Amino acid sequence: MGLFSKELAIDLGTANTVVYVRGRGVVVREPTIIALDHNKRVVAVGNEAKSMAGRTPFEIDVVRPIKDGVINDFETTEALLDYFISKAGGKRGIFRPIVLIGVPSGVTPVEKKAVIDAAIHVGARQAYVIPEPLAAAIGAGLPIEEARGSMIVDIGGGTTEVAVISLKGIVVGKSTRIAGDEMNEAIINYIRRQYSILIGDVTAEQIKMRIGSAFPLDKDEKMEIRGRDLIDGLPKSITITSEEIRKALQPILEEILNVIKSTLEITPPELASDVMDRGIMLSGGGALLKNIDKFLTHRTGILFTVAEDPLSSVALGAGKVIENFDYYKDAISS
Repeated sequence: MGLFSKELAIDLGTANTVVYVRGRGVVVREPTIIALDHNKRVVAVGNEAKSMAGRTPFEIDVVRPIKDGVINDFETTEALLDYFISKAGGKRGIFRPIVLIGVPSGVTPVEKKAVIDAAIHVGARQAYVIPEPLAAAIGAGLPIEEARGSMIVDIGGGTTEVAVISLKGIVVGKSTRIAGDEMNEAIINYIRRQYSILIGDVTAEQIKMRIGSAFPLDKDEKMEIRGRDLIDGLPKSITITSEEIRKALQPILEEILNVIKSTLEITPPELASDVMDRGIMLSGGGALLKNIDKFLTHRTGILFTVAEDPLSSVALGAGKVIENFDYYKDAISS
């Protein structure tokens, strides 16, 4: 890594972006959202854009350019990266930054190249990518360099990444586009079916975080929500319970569980034995769902543990790679 250039590690997630600066740690953590006017000019990015969601006039669109962990809109993603790199201080002075970006393990070479090109186009001197589950495992403190199996389940907004890692590499892994966004959609659909009320993504996310759970809570929780009555079109308030939301989320949780099981089924016996002994680490925003570790432990018989800072695991891991580039260089690609 260049001595005089800034080095940044970026978790460019479907829902949130986290930026790590070498020597400083995590400096930016904002939603991966951008607001554009009808001429495609940037109106707002990140937190400010998220606050506009569902409240903008017709000439302003609030969009999420990353879908299922990959670039859905190249130009808009460039604008996002430009904002986040600039906010992290990566474009100050004459030296262009070196950037390391986490990508889903299942991305195609074309999707990987799109991420690298976007970073180069907004001023990066060099750009590299690292598989998100590998970065998450490093960030969560798993001993990936050992000749023993470590297993990570990274539940993001757009993808769930499952991997068994040994000797700094992914031995077996699976990626599914079932994750946090699908949880929100499941809540929206449940409220629509049960109450004939339409709610938006922001409300669904709030419900998930406040009273959502994967396994029964010690005490059932309630929450008052507002939405549009689909029968008369008027605003309406209802009270929902954590038990209802758990029921709504169950199909999504079952799909995530199936991916974990199918990954274990193809894991070499020696590494599978290590995983049984060591347990499995959970990271990503989805790991913040209440009692998801208890649900997975109950269903598999293997101990699941939530990372200390699950939202930052990928960025922290990628940051550790840029801090120790020579040690981890085999884990990245350009």
